Amino acid sequence: MRLSSAPALVASAALLVATACSSSDDALDGDELVTITAGVIPIVDVAPVYLGVDQGFFSSRGIDLQLESGSGGAAIVPGVISGEFDFAFSNVVSLIIAREQGLPLVTLTNGVTSAGEQGADFGGVFVLDDSDVTGAADLEGLTVAANNLNNIGDTTVRQSVRAAGGDPAEVDFVELPFPDMPAALETGQIDAVWAVEPFASTIREAGHREIASNFVDTHPDLSVAAYFTAENRLAEDPELFDDITAALEESLAYAEDHPDEVRRVLGDYTEIDEEVIERMVLPRFPARIDEESVRTLADLMVTDGLLDTEPDLDTLIR
Repeated sequence: MRLSSAPALVASAALLVATACSSSDDALDGDELVTITAGVIPIVDVAPVYLGVDQGFFSSRGIDLQLESGSGGAAIVPGVISGEFDFAFSNVVSLIIAREQGLPLVTLTNGVTSAGEQGADFGGVFVLDDSDVTGAADLEGLTVAANNLNNIGDTTVRQSVRAAGGDPAEVDFVELPFPDMPAALETGQIDAVWAVEPFASTIREAGHREIASNFVDTHPDLSVAAYFTAENRLAEDPELFDDITAALEESLAYAEDHPDEVRRVLGDYTEIDEEVIERMVLPRFPARIDEESVRTLADLMVTDGLLDTEPDLDTLIR
């Protein structure tokens, strides 16, 4: 998942005018569908919404859902604020930061949740097989790669270090795209990487070791990401968003109950190799956000200096 730093995200959004989409302003006329546009990222996490389109969960509620793929929160969050997207998908830390910076975002449903199993999650911290590192506490004084800094990756890795008895302030995080991590690890440019699927499976199969399941160390039911919209868009058409939310919930439940369908649909919107799709670890897709896990994340964000004060999560989580 591409995660965006708070300054870039907020600066991008500040340049946009908070206007609502006009595509869904008209009421349904007979069998006519309302066109809704959603901003997503081409990763495993959004498989449920693609399945929801395939299964007719949106169209049965009068919604023609158009999925627009973006690179990450730097484009998607401002796109929701500007009205380019009616709703979108982003990680929880980005949403908390954006809300605390004054962007009027509100969640609709959960997006993706940790698999909850140590050593068998859809992301983890990896080192070379012959590394002296045996656990997260050993990362003190070493360099760890995350795909974005000051976000959900390094926040949860710090918690793994803390939980193992180490000092997370002594870990040096560097920003590195997920696809570049395996080579950087093997050439010794960095000491460890935080990676998610499908890159986690690639690293595992190269023979390297997982030394921490950082999402699980943070909370076994960690809500990692969510579907969200802008407050003004929700207020403008609450009945439409009740239908959107119901379709999302049905899509998430379908994905949770049909992992083979999740793997199938990944071939429709990602470029992940079919063999990798078959062996990778899937996340969970509960419809409800685990608020306790989000509050745990928020506390860590304050502890690690991402936020100055405790955020008001009641304004974010619907």
